[in-house]
Amino acid sequence: MRGSSVRMFLSTALFAATAAAHAQTPITLSVDLNDAPRKILHATETLPVQPGPLTLVFPKWIPGERMPSGPIDAQAGFLISGNGSPIQWERDKLDMFTYHLTVPAGVSALDVKMDFLATAGTAGFSAGASTSASLALLSWNTVLVYPAGMNADDVMFTPSITIPAGWRFGTALEPTATGSSLTTAFKTVSLETLIDSPVLAGRYFREVPLAPEITPKHFLDMAGDGPEDVALLDEHIAQFSKLVRETGALYKSRHYNAYHFLVTLSDQVAHFGLEHHQSSDDRVAEKTFSDDQAFFLNGLLLPHEFTHSWNGKYRRPAGLATPNYQKPMIGDLLWVYEGLTEYLGDVLAARSGIWTPEQYRDRLAAVAADLDNTPGRTWRNLQDTATMAQVLYTTGGAYQNWRRSTDFYDEGELLWLDVDTTIREKTAGKKSLNDFVAAFHGLGGNTPPKVVPYTFEDVVSGLNAVVPNDWSTFLHARLDSNQPGAPLGGINNGGYKLTYTDTPSAWSAAAIAQDGTPSFWYSLGFRLTRDGTIQDVLIHSVADKTALGPGMQVIAVNGRAYSPALLRAAVKDSKGEGRPAIELIVENTSTYRVVALNYHDGERFPQLVRAAGTPDRLDEIVKPMTK
Repeated sequence: MRGSSVRMFLSTALFAATAAAHAQTPITLSVDLNDAPRKILHATETLPVQPGPLTLVFPKWIPGERMPSGPIDAQAGFLISGNGSPIQWERDKLDMFTYHLTVPAGVSALDVKMDFLATAGTAGFSAGASTSASLALLSWNTVLVYPAGMNADDVMFTPSITIPAGWRFGTALEPTATGSSLTTAFKTVSLETLIDSPVLAGRYFREVPLAPEITPKHFLDMAGDGPEDVALLDEHIAQFSKLVRETGALYKSRHYNAYHFLVTLSDQVAHFGLEHHQSSDDRVAEKTFSDDQAFFLNGLLLPHEFTHSWNGKYRRPAGLATPNYQKPMIGDLLWVYEGLTEYLGDVLAARSGIWTPEQYRDRLAAVAADLDNTPGRTWRNLQDTATMAQVLYTTGGAYQNWRRSTDFYDEGELLWLDVDTTIREKTAGKKSLNDFVAAFHGLGGNTPPKVVPYTFEDVVSGLNAVVPNDWSTFLHARLDSNQPGAPLGGINNGGYKLTYTDTPSAWSAAAIAQDGTPSFWYSLGFRLTRDGTIQDVLIHSVADKTALGPGMQVIAVNGRAYSPALLRAAVKDSKGEGRPAIELIVENTSTYRVVALNYHDGERFPQLVRAAGTPDRLDEIVKPMTK
């Protein structure tokens, strides 16, 4: 037992010496993007070390992703050497993100080389890099390791990049020197800041200053697959500049030195958004900025990710404010982190002119209708969707309406609309959620990037500071509810009601055009591809009651070969009592059967309509705060 204690003491001492070395001498990290067009990133890292046992780790829990999604499966060519000689490493048998090695005597620095294979598909979320022939988005967490047990803000990195000839880049990192026209070094930063500062590079790159009169400065950095993709209209530049001004009026603070919207416009990459403190990683389809319909449907993305600079990065749930990237995150407050951001992001899209008030209401109607047709609410409450986020982020496809997904976004939006309209009602319009946001997210005024954690009790206290109320009970009643149908209190209190009509709203029409097939979700209760393959079935719907399921294919409608237009016409013609059922021939793994859908309500699309005699709070909410 004594010998074991001595070994433990020596191991601890060696780790402390290594940690001290890292605290004093930055790690250098160089990333070469020349092979990005063929989906390989090359990284070289030099770490100061002391001889003896050493454990290195690959970042596992990534901020903004809130799950152990570090894409270690895409790592290749991971080699470690010291003084020019190879050093053997061994992967931990339980934690695949951990490497054990022994630093030989006389070695004071390790040279680490690794490649990252940016081969993720274009569908869904990708935790890895995105590249095409003409652009690359570099996420630093994919190309580095760091000493185990160290806090992210204690490990310092001096990064640099090399880009292909003719390319340019944008990032929140500050350049210090250009070694050549293609290599750029950046100021030394903490690991936390490095991972929070992705780089967007491309052949067709354009940077546009936004709201130039405002300090700190804001930039829209775009990279596309062609020069036409970054030819942003002056109208859209004005809208994004208005977004910058509106956030200042709302949050009454800024918590960054400068802000970069990094917008990837490509059909060759996965499409999503990921927040960072001084930038956002916004990946959209190639023609998003040149196609009015695509711009409309993606209008919430930049306001949402920008809002995260205040709500999620600066003010962060305590369970997500972890000291490094190996410690698991707790997502129980994601209904604030994402739900409030979804609400404020959509409101800001309207206040900045990206959406009209009518388009905002159309979007809100779609959100409410999806939840109104989510029977999974009867068994999985809103709180559980947040608590189980790390699992639900990886689900998708069929029967999401029954299993539920990351609904803390959309249901969280309805919850915070309910909070906003309640504050307005209780104060006769003198106060609103704007007051809560200014105090809660503007805490401390303008600051450099930092994290200020909060708890559920802090949220309740902040709301009570705006207007006294039993906010704890108010929130729990909505978080813990298993009532069927959408929580429509905020919409109703906002002066509107959710209805279904046979005419698609602008939002529904744009979504149908994008999908290339009519919507039967709110009528027959299924979603089809163009060839009639059933993608999903709504539990308790007509389609569900006739035993239709995902993967089956509709072959014929009323005796005629299937087409989307033919089925849509059949739904329209079936409206009214006494009309015949819609007859389908359905194939299921080479087995055929005839299905009769007894449905007689015609097409149904969600819309919000004014409730007569009620205050029009929704329109008040989306009024701009700046002139």
